[in-house]
Amino acid sequence: MAEPAAGDLKHTPLDAWHVAQGARMVPFAGYSMPVQYRDGILTEHLWTRAHAGLFDVSHMGQCFVHSDNWEKTAAALEALVPADILNLKPGQQRYSQLLGADGGILDDLMITRSAYEGHEGWAYLVVNAGCKDADYAHIAAHLPAGVSLRVEADLALIALQGPEAVEVIATLVPAIRTVPFMTYHAAQLDGIWLHISRSGYTGEDGVEISIPSKDVLAFCDRLLADPRVRPIGLGARDSLRLEAGLCLYGHDIDTTTSPIEADLKWSIQKRRREQGGFPGADRIRRELAEGPSRLRVGLLPEGRQPAREGTEIMANGRRIGVVTSGGFGPSVNGPVAMGYVETAFATPGTPVTLIVRGKELPARIAPMPFVPHRYFR
Repeated sequence: MAEPAAGDLKHTPLDAWHVAQGARMVPFAGYSMPVQYRDGILTEHLWTRAHAGLFDVSHMGQCFVHSDNWEKTAAALEALVPADILNLKPGQQRYSQLLGADGGILDDLMITRSAYEGHEGWAYLVVNAGCKDADYAHIAAHLPAGVSLRVEADLALIALQGPEAVEVIATLVPAIRTVPFMTYHAAQLDGIWLHISRSGYTGEDGVEISIPSKDVLAFCDRLLADPRVRPIGLGARDSLRLEAGLCLYGHDIDTTTSPIEADLKWSIQKRRREQGGFPGADRIRRELAEGPSRLRVGLLPEGRQPAREGTEIMANGRRIGVVTSGGFGPSVNGPVAMGYVETAFATPGTPVTLIVRGKELPARIAPMPFVPHRYFR
C-alpha cells in the first residue's frame, strides 16, 4: 500500500522535536516519522543495546474496551483474540492477536487489565498504527451490549529501551525498579500522569510510557537531559526487533498467517487452546494438533550479504518459502532474517539457499532470537 503524499501525512506530538534533534523524517503507516538521527542507524542500534534509546511510538493506537465488570469485558475480548484475558491480574499485560474467521491475523496487539480504582472493568489496548482504524471498527462491530470501545486520541506513547533504561526512569519514578515484566505502574510526576509498562519491542529491558500529548515534549526533553539517553529512529527499531525475533505486522504476520504458523503458539494459553471460542479456533486447534504446513523461522545467511523481504528460500532445487524480514544485525555483526518455510525444513541447522539478486546464497535455519532477550523477570 502506497504511503500518503507528504501533505497528507499525520504527525505525532513530537514531530517538531524530532526535526530539532536532527531526524530524517519519512512516511510510515500514514505518519511522518524519524527513520534516523544524526549518528545513524548503526550507532543508534548499538547505543540501545548498551545504554537507553528513546523511541516515539505515538503513531500507535491506544484505546480502552470497558464495561461495568472485568468478566464481561474479558469475555468480549476473548471472542476476538485467542489469549486468556479473563485470568489477567490487575495491572498485567498480555500479547495477542485480533483474528479473522479463518484464523488469519488482522493485527497483533497488547492488552492490559486496568488496576485503576473505579476502572476495574477496563482493558487498555495498544494496536498497530497502520491497522488502528480498521481495528477500532472491527472491535466496535463485535462488542456485545454493555461493553464499549473508547479511542484515546490525546495520548502520546514513548518507549525507553536498553539496559540503562529502567535506571533512567527510576531517577524520576523509583518504584519502577521492581515492576515485573509485562505489568504496569501508574505514576504522577510534577502533576503529569504516566502509565509505565515494563515492556518493549527491542528484546531489551525497558518501558513504554503512555502520557498526555500536551506533556510529552517536556518529558522527552527531561529524559534526553540524561547522558544515558539518545533518540532512536525507525531504522534501528527495525534492526533491534529483527535481532530479537519479533514480528512486524504486515511483513512477518498478516491475514494469510495464523498464530501457529507464525510460531506464536506461546501466546495462546492452555485454557483457550482447550476451550476455543475465538475466531479461527478450529484451524488453530487443528494446527496445534497436527502441526502447520509452514512455520516462521530464523535464517542466518553465510557471508555479509543481507537477504531482504521477498527473497526466495530454496532447498532440493525448489522453492520452500520466502523471507519476510531481513537485514544487517549490528549486534550479531552479520546478516539475519526471518521467513516462512515448509515445516519439514524448519529444524535449526537445516541448510537452505537464498536467491539474492539472482544469485544463490547459502544459509541455514537458525533459532530465534538472534540476540538473547534481556527482559526483567
